[in-house]
Amino acid sequence: MGRERTAELRQVAFVVGTTAGGTGAHVRMLAAGLARRGMAVSVFGPASAAAVLGVASLPGVGFTPVEFGDRPRPGDAAAVLRLRRPLRAAPPGVVHAHGLRAGALTVLALAAPPGVRGGRGARGRRPAIVVTVHNAPPHGGGAAVRVYRILERMVARGADLVLCVSPDLERRMQAAGARRVGRAVVPAPDMPAGTQPASAVSAAGAPVVFAAGRLAPQKGFGVLLEAAARWRDLEPAPLLVIAGDGPLAGELRARAAVLGVRAEFPGRRDDIPALLASAAVFVLPSLWEGQPLVLQEALRAGVPVVATHAGGIPDLTGDDAALLVPPGDAARLADAVRSVLRDPALGTRLRAAARERGAALPSEDDAVAAVLACYADVARVLCLGY
Repeated sequence: MGRERTAELRQVAFVVGTTAGGTGAHVRMLAAGLARRGMAVSVFGPASAAAVLGVASLPGVGFTPVEFGDRPRPGDAAAVLRLRRPLRAAPPGVVHAHGLRAGALTVLALAAPPGVRGGRGARGRRPAIVVTVHNAPPHGGGAAVRVYRILERMVARGADLVLCVSPDLERRMQAAGARRVGRAVVPAPDMPAGTQPASAVSAAGAPVVFAAGRLAPQKGFGVLLEAAARWRDLEPAPLLVIAGDGPLAGELRARAAVLGVRAEFPGRRDDIPALLASAAVFVLPSLWEGQPLVLQEALRAGVPVVATHAGGIPDLTGDDAALLVPPGDAARLADAVRSVLRDPALGTRLRAAARERGAALPSEDDAVAAVLACYADVARVLCLGY
């Protein structure tokens, strides 16, 4: 790889959409890690993303607002032009988009316009395009699924490298025609030392069944409430705590009341490690997940885990560090939680396995090193003209 290309790799641009949850945390972690290594880092995305990412508190990271939503809209042509101008005027070595929507806009922005060869910028080169796919297709059918497939094909055919957070997404992108596909490394923050149980949980001596995440359909919390109704006969009756906020907050509260489930909904919390320390079992009932941060935190905390066999979850837990059940199966979920609560030996085994698995999970430094290796590899391929 030539010196010019090596110098360009010291400049990275991230393109993000309406970030939330693990995607936003991942982009922030990468941007901060690259900047600490002396790289010039810029972020492009909706103005709302700046606050989510906290870019104002990240030294060496610049932010340029480019408004676009999570679905195609009439104003997308303007968004492509606003993204194209800075990326062409001072092209970085790599443009790394997060999400299919941001990835498709990046591909369009860096595509060669009529009469221009190769979509090259002021330095005579097109930046390498890397796209991380964070989410699975919407459930069901309809327009949302059709849009997802269109975005998949655009990213697969236009990106130099597609990174995916789970094996099923890798297979989808390969089937869509992606030239190069790899696995994204999405680590949770390090567990604070000496974390104490959360005092705000009013368990009153009952075991706590803890779950956390956005209160949205994908997370499967409705299924968890149905499961909780099946373990009400246990003595003492467990307390179900579901931390998080989202569009289903009111519906889930109402459903818990109808089912007679003893449940608390403390909203969005910043003390997840403390809540995990209070838990007898952590439950992840999601219909699909990539590399969920809260699951990684639970493993590192050594909490017995019950989760669904979906997306990237089995890759995180391995064969021994969790009881895995089919997504959407309330009966199997209830049986797994019941077995942990009633069998101390099983709980002890799961705790030990979780700690061992958690200790082997990648760190933030590992994730930054992995993405740097991806950038260098894709740049070398572009230089060699493969």
